[in-house]
Amino acid sequence: MQQISHFIDGNYVEGKSGRSADVFNPATGEVQAQVPLANSDELNAAIASAKAAQPAWAAVNPQNRARVMMKFVSLLQRDMDKLAEALSREHGKTIPDAKGDIQRGLEVAEFCIGAPHLLKGEFTEGAGPGIDMHSVRQPLGVVAGITPFNFPAMIPMWKFCPAIVCGNAFILKPSERDPSVPNMLAELMKEAGLPDGILQVVHGDKEAVDCLLDHEDIMAVGFVGSTPIAEYVYTRGCANGKRVQCFGGAKNHMIIMPDADMDQAADALIGAGYGAAGERCMAVSVAVPVGEETADRLMEKLTPRVENLKIAPYTAGDDADFGPLVTQDAYNRVKGYVDAGVKEGANLVVDGRDFSMQGYENGYFIGGCLFDNVTKDMSIYKEEIFGPVLSVVRAQNYEEGIDLAMSHEYGNGVAIYTRDGDTARDFANRINIGMVGVNVPIPVPLAYYTFGGWKRSGFGDLNQHGPDAFKFYTRTKTITSRWPSGIKEGAEFSIPTMN
Repeated sequence: MQQISHFIDGNYVEGKSGRSADVFNPATGEVQAQVPLANSDELNAAIASAKAAQPAWAAVNPQNRARVMMKFVSLLQRDMDKLAEALSREHGKTIPDAKGDIQRGLEVAEFCIGAPHLLKGEFTEGAGPGIDMHSVRQPLGVVAGITPFNFPAMIPMWKFCPAIVCGNAFILKPSERDPSVPNMLAELMKEAGLPDGILQVVHGDKEAVDCLLDHEDIMAVGFVGSTPIAEYVYTRGCANGKRVQCFGGAKNHMIIMPDADMDQAADALIGAGYGAAGERCMAVSVAVPVGEETADRLMEKLTPRVENLKIAPYTAGDDADFGPLVTQDAYNRVKGYVDAGVKEGANLVVDGRDFSMQGYENGYFIGGCLFDNVTKDMSIYKEEIFGPVLSVVRAQNYEEGIDLAMSHEYGNGVAIYTRDGDTARDFANRINIGMVGVNVPIPVPLAYYTFGGWKRSGFGDLNQHGPDAFKFYTRTKTITSRWPSGIKEGAEFSIPTMN
């Protein structure tokens, strides 16, 4: 039985709490490793070590911090296959999905190589008589990230790359369901030249989370997960005076207009709705065809595609559409939602509940499920399922379709498929959702743009992805200087103001 360790001060450290969690192989249902769950004493020690190491790292000039990130990118590329295999083994993703997970994190690391420019302050000469004013960006100190199981490479890198390149030390508390890749990333950061103590990986559960939220030396916390936990983290962290930014749940809609290319829309829904077994916050889980004829055409195209999805373990090769869900609890949750949809009166056109694979009967596999005639009052519409389940909600017209997305409590991502430029422009301008796709099913922006949900999909004003990360992980200090040359004694200190 593999024993996974914490990664503290540049070394693997065994847990001391006496508590651990099982790490499963999702394809077989077997326990393949155990991961320690840290107690508050272990967290406190890791934070103290990070605090001691951080001032020297902050004193390293931004160019040299960026060079560490440059080397890290090279090492990620070198070890891509190794990382993807470890990720797939614990999460269940196909190898192409796992490589995509790593690649999107790598792109954030690439963006962070530009830190010397992004960390520049501002300067005003002659703000008053003989007075200059300038601002500088300084690191916060020790910051933390609490990351989910569904992207065990990308989301940790979203958080620790900008935080570290800004001069902070970082405590990463990854998901205990697939903990190996975060450890491997920390190893690569050390190989890239990061000093010991600047990136600590501490595994744990609620006790570890609460310690991070309460500890006086943690200056900022980033979180990704379900909305109830996001609210909890945001509320408790803010109450303790920390900067907190949390991404919550989602219920992403795709509006399909009558003029859309129906084959293109159906293919997009297959990738966006069923890829990664639907275990991603940007998955499209609601299709909204506008008009009965559009709905019928869509279902005609969509149904055989869902019926022919290939589901297999990652070892089956690159042609599988998706693999198993991450745990038995995840399987039970998804199956329970499908059962509820049937009871509530939705039409289950494709039923994947009885899917079974020879040799993997104990794995957490479920087939693709497709509902039609779903209504707004059903739980499968209102709540995030986080599985390979697509709900079709028929809208009579464009206004009804857009109102579905506008009135839903979540506001992470949305898409529209249309050939009409006026419709696309109106949609993009009016929709109250953070990320919008026009003929793009999963509108996740590139690393140099902001990623963030609105409404109950996001808590906190600043983002930890793209340029906003450099604001979140630094504080701005403004210095006003009076230069003695040429200033008479007793000269009035005056800075013009702007009303």
